[in-house]
Amino acid sequence: MRASPIDDHNPLVLSYLGIRRAIGLSGLFLPIVLGPIGWLFLGIEIQDNMSSYYHTPLRDVFVGTLCAMAVFLYCYRGYGRIEDWTANVGCASALGIALFPLDYGSDPLFQRSLVGYVHSFSGGIFFTTLAVYSLYHFPTREHSRPGMASHIAERNFIYYTSGVVILLSLIAMGSYLMLLPASWKRWLNEYNYLFWMEWVAVWAFAAAWLAKSRMILTEIGIDLLAYSRRFVER
Repeated sequence: MRASPIDDHNPLVLSYLGIRRAIGLSGLFLPIVLGPIGWLFLGIEIQDNMSSYYHTPLRDVFVGTLCAMAVFLYCYRGYGRIEDWTANVGCASALGIALFPLDYGSDPLFQRSLVGYVHSFSGGIFFTTLAVYSLYHFPTREHSRPGMASHIAERNFIYYTSGVVILLSLIAMGSYLMLLPASWKRWLNEYNYLFWMEWVAVWAFAAAWLAKSRMILTEIGIDLLAYSRRFVER
C-alpha cells in the first residue's frame, strides 16, 4: 500500500525529494561538465552530440551519470502503477544509453551495429519518458500536496513549459536526422547542432524535476514567476 506523502518532515517524503533533486541536478550538470568544462580543462572539443563523449576521456562521466540517473529512476516511486512503469522505462532507457554506445563518428540515425541502434532507440525513449513526466505525471499530482494549492499554476507552468521544450527539441533533432539533406547536416554539424539541442532538452527536464523537488520555485521564485506570467498575458 502506497501512502500519500503529507508531511514535509516525513523521512519518506524527504527521500522522494532527494531522489528528484538528484535526478534534476544530474541533468543540470551533465552538459556543463561534458561541454564547457571538458573543453576548458581537458581540451576536448565540443562533440557532435552528448553520446559521442563515450569515445572521449569523459566517457566515465557520461556513463556514470546515466547509470546514476537509471538507479534514481528505479528507486523512484510515484502515485500509481503508470508512474512507476514510466520510471522503470526511464531507468531501462537510461541504461541503454549508457551501456550501448553510439558507433564512433556515426550519424545517430544510421548506425553500423546493433549496439548503436539500441543506443539511438534508448535515447528517443528516454527523452520521451522525461516529457511524459513533465506533461502528465507532475502537473496532475500537485493538488494533492497540502500547502501547495496556492502555487499550482506557477508550478504547472514550469512542468508544461519543460515538457513542451523537450518535445520541440525532439522534433528539431528528428527533423535534422530524417529530413535535412546531407549538405545541411554537415553545415549544422559545424555548430554542434545536436549537442545544443540535447542540452536544451536536458535542462528542460532538469528544471521540471528541480521544481518538483522544491529546490527551485521558492516563495521568491514563485512570486517572480507569477509576475512574469501576468506581464506576458498583458
